[in-house]
Amino acid sequence: MSASTEAPPRLAHPKRAVFSPDALVGRVALITGGSSGIGLGIAEAFAELGATIVITGRQPEKLAEAESRLAASGARLLAVAADVRDYAATRAVIERVVEEFGALDVLVNNAAGNFNCPFEDMTPNGWRAVVDIDLNGTFNFCHNAFQALKASRFGGRIINISLAQVNSGWPGAAHAASAKAGVTALTRSLAVEWGGHGIRVNNVLPGPIEGTEGLRKLYEARGEAEKELGRMAIGHFGETDDIAMACAFLASPAGDFVTGCDMVVDGGRALKRSWT
Repeated sequence: MSASTEAPPRLAHPKRAVFSPDALVGRVALITGGSSGIGLGIAEAFAELGATIVITGRQPEKLAEAESRLAASGARLLAVAADVRDYAATRAVIERVVEEFGALDVLVNNAAGNFNCPFEDMTPNGWRAVVDIDLNGTFNFCHNAFQALKASRFGGRIINISLAQVNSGWPGAAHAASAKAGVTALTRSLAVEWGGHGIRVNNVLPGPIEGTEGLRKLYEARGEAEKELGRMAIGHFGETDDIAMACAFLASPAGDFVTGCDMVVDGGRALKRSWT
C-alpha cells in the first residue's frame, strides 16, 4: 500500500507545537493586562497548553471580548476587572482566584503603561502614572500573591515583562525605562528572597511585537516603524507567540531550575540598536 501524499493538517499556532499539549495542565495562571496584545497572546498560549486562565484589565468591555476569544480553547477561565495600581483590588483578585480555583501557580505581570515624551516635558502625573502601573502594580500583585505562590504544588512562578532598555536607557521614555529597571531589580531580589519557598522569578524582555498597541503608539503613529525595523537583527518584528512561548517555558517544568534571569526575546534588537 502506497504512503499517503496528503499533507498533514496545518497547526493554527505552529510555535506551540514544540510543547506537549498538557505542558501546563493543572496550573492556574494569572496574567495582568491580559485583555489585549502580549497579555492576551500569553493567555491564549497558556490555555492551549492546558492551564486555567485568569486575566485582568481595567476595561470591562475589552475583558469581555478577550474572555469570549479565550473561551474557544475550552480552558477554565476567569476575567476580572481590576486596576493594578490599587493594592486592595489586587488583593481581592488573588483571593477570588484562590477561592474559585483553589490555587495560584503562575503570575505574569504584563500590565504596563507608556507614551513617548521628552523628559524635560514630562509632567509629575505622567511620570507617576507609568511608575504606578509598571513598578507599583508589579509590587501589588507579587506582594498579594506570595502565600498562594508559596503553596503551589508545582513551585510558584512569577514572570515579569520588562525591557531591554533598562540597560541602554530609552530617550523619550525615561519613565518606562526607569519603572522597568525597578521591576528588574525586584525580580532579582525576589528570586533570592523567595527561592527558598520554591518560587521562581524571572524577566521576559520583548522587542517590538506586531499587532500590539505598543508598536502602534510608540513607532507606527510616530512614523518610526521603518527605522525601528532597521534595528532588528533578524529583519522583522515579533509575534505575541514569541513572548508567550518564552513565558510557557518559564512556567513549565522546563523552567524548574531557572530563576532571576532576563530572557531577551527581541530578535537581536538590543544588540543591533547600538550599531544602527
